[in-house]
Amino acid sequence: MDIRHLTLDDFDERIELSEFAFQFKLPQERRETELRYFRPEEHLGAFDEQGKLLSALILIPFRVWVNGVSLEMGGVAGVATWPEARRHGCVSRLLRASLEQMREQGQTVSMLHPFAFPFYRKFGWEMTCERKKYELEPRHFPAKRHTPGSVERIAPNTAAVADLYAKAASRYTGMLDRSEEWWTRKRWTMPGLLALYRNEAGEPEGYLHYQVENRVMTVHEWVSVTEQARSGLWEFVRNHDSMIDRLLMTVPMDDPLPFLVADPRFKQETHPYFMSRIVDAEGFIARFRFVPGTEESLSLRLQDAHAPWNDGAFRLSIGADGQAALTRAEDVPAASVTLDIQSLTALLLGGRRPGMLAEAGRLDGSPDLVALLERRVPRYETFLADFF
Repeated sequence: MDIRHLTLDDFDERIELSEFAFQFKLPQERRETELRYFRPEEHLGAFDEQGKLLSALILIPFRVWVNGVSLEMGGVAGVATWPEARRHGCVSRLLRASLEQMREQGQTVSMLHPFAFPFYRKFGWEMTCERKKYELEPRHFPAKRHTPGSVERIAPNTAAVADLYAKAASRYTGMLDRSEEWWTRKRWTMPGLLALYRNEAGEPEGYLHYQVENRVMTVHEWVSVTEQARSGLWEFVRNHDSMIDRLLMTVPMDDPLPFLVADPRFKQETHPYFMSRIVDAEGFIARFRFVPGTEESLSLRLQDAHAPWNDGAFRLSIGADGQAALTRAEDVPAASVTLDIQSLTALLLGGRRPGMLAEAGRLDGSPDLVALLERRVPRYETFLADFF
């Protein structure tokens, strides 16, 4: 089996594999668009001795917000294998190769949307992003209240909303730091309208990207950077009450709407969504913001069966300003914290607390060391509004 990047000559075979694996047929105009954006260096494939493509994945370069810092991230997508090649280790080898490539490219974090959580957990990815889905009738909308400012419908326009998005996205770990190409190819190709809220001074503070069809309003994206913007956008939504019976929207887990409405008994569903993985623990820790305090350190025994550079004994040193360093150590003293790469990912990318991980048997350490981590690991919320 040969693991290598695809070439332009492999494009048709790659499309055929994707069409079979994901059960769709790519229209000709969409095929031409995909060819135009096809970057062979982002595709890894497993080939047999005759050069036939057996399995493939895409490794997309992104930036992602992590505790207020924009980091380089490798997005794993389009993982597909022909049925006759399944259970022969194709995907295992592709994932290991992708980890090596991400490390070389400085992508200390990886994310993916799993077809099955248990499968990717075997390779060190862990669930980090959950979302809530709402289904409301107009009677559930927040009560009307006077809100200064105005809402204007505008044409899809990245320049008008990109700063608002970045301000909102940076509050959550897991949100994409979107590129101009991502806005153009992924956000604005979704059907619908864009409504922009401006305060009394004419400054934009929120927007709504939505679609109305068959008496259903579907909110593709709702961004409010002030409570005034939230209220103003809800007033705009209420003005559709004669033409819609339901409103569908996806929100972060900490969304306050059930508390803000008179009757919170509307349909709310929690959905496990994306998984993440720390690719390079030393590189990631150097970029992660811990809680400021006194200088502290602890010994760490990290386990990672698929990325040997993460496996072994380390010293975690956290400075007074919250900057930290993870350095390889000779051995692990008795007084240390032991955890695997999934648990470290859950701790620093998934919002799980050290005490909870210790109680669940996912982190082993003395009460003093667990308390140190409780002090220094920040509390944060996770969310991802996009899909790849």
